[in-house]
Amino acid sequence: MPDTDYRRIADALAAEIAEGRLPAGARLTPVRRFAYARGIAVSTASRAYAELARRGLVAGEIGRGTYVRPRQLPPPMSEPGRPGMIDFEFNFPTLPGQAELLAAGIRTALAPEAMEESLRPVGAQGHAAIRAAAARHLARPGWAPLPEHLLFTGGGRQAIGAALAATASAGERIGIEAMTYPAVKAMAARLGVLTVPLAMDAEGVLPEAVEAACRLGPLKAIYVQPALHNPSGAAMGLARRQALAALALREGFTLIEDAVFAFLDETGLPPLPALLPGQALLVEGLSKRASPGLSAGMVVAPAEALRRRVAQAIRAGAWHAAPLALAAATRWMDSGALATLEASKRADAQARQAVLRAELPGQALLGDPRAYHLWLALPEPWRADGFAAAAARAGVAVTPASAFAATPGLAPNGVRIAFSSPDVETMRQGARILAGLLAHGPEGLALTE
Repeated sequence: MPDTDYRRIADALAAEIAEGRLPAGARLTPVRRFAYARGIAVSTASRAYAELARRGLVAGEIGRGTYVRPRQLPPPMSEPGRPGMIDFEFNFPTLPGQAELLAAGIRTALAPEAMEESLRPVGAQGHAAIRAAAARHLARPGWAPLPEHLLFTGGGRQAIGAALAATASAGERIGIEAMTYPAVKAMAARLGVLTVPLAMDAEGVLPEAVEAACRLGPLKAIYVQPALHNPSGAAMGLARRQALAALALREGFTLIEDAVFAFLDETGLPPLPALLPGQALLVEGLSKRASPGLSAGMVVAPAEALRRRVAQAIRAGAWHAAPLALAAATRWMDSGALATLEASKRADAQARQAVLRAELPGQALLGDPRAYHLWLALPEPWRADGFAAAAARAGVAVTPASAFAATPGLAPNGVRIAFSSPDVETMRQGARILAGLLAHGPEGLALTE
């Protein structure tokens, strides 16, 4: 009896593509011939091909047919610190005096009496001191993780990778925001996990988009950024968080909350593990709070079975934290140095954003006023990739929408401006260069080059 479920047909074809039996550039059998050969309706075959296109595995060419696309990872962001470039691309806030503040904790961790602990290898659970310090530091009004719920990785990206690996196997589906952190797409592709883009509004993922995705097949997890979403700056309210938790409970998927920018948000809203402790993970990192040069990632996993799977993923991926980083982080948290630095960064982010908005008057700048990044919706006739290229020629690095889009070719016409890296005067200069590009437009720019 022929299989008439277009999703299973698409899954079978996707497996052939993944295994190389349908190599890049191969032309798929025309829809009608495919349908007749399988004994299925032409409409079912069309839906299966459309599903492959939605996943980015094939592309249709009018008059030529449907072809397997070359396997591509999400567009990479360039390397940080390019000479001569004003960096509006990477988002690692560094304040004057930060090095001295953090150095005190490092010196303590390197003291002879502390070196035995600082150099001793640690597992995914870290050691008792960092678990206690991190649990206290991450606590919010109405929620405090237990120390035994904490796991540690080498950084925030490793924490996300461990969460993905713990919740979904190769070929299984996870939901991600339609515009999302680029590393999530890359990690899911490396793990062989299928990503399902979820429509968003000003508060992030729409519950109805989650319900629609679940009707098409089971989701193992959903990755979201409720606080100061990257790149849009969307902030998820309590009702939306509760709605996602209710859906997760009903449908049986795990919620993965990326809270890397949550320290800039003082609203005190409960994280997703507080609303659904049995089916939620919170991933964190110190690269934004402290420094990417000596960082660590954290995963809060209240449910024992889920915590065990995350720990196994950390071990399998060799994603353990460096003992010295955990020793330094313990001292930063216990001394109050990290809390002081975070408070300074909250004030700095708001001040910088006010400067940037003042230098780009009349532009469609979207985002939370507390964030270190803004979304610039481009006016006609600019296109995001062209604007990013023109900005780079002018000495300013911004990130086009294509880097964040969960579905290739379906990106809004805009760029992200991340303004934490340059000093304030350099930031002003970069903003004025962007203002000039926007004023001239691509045609005017071509005439002046």
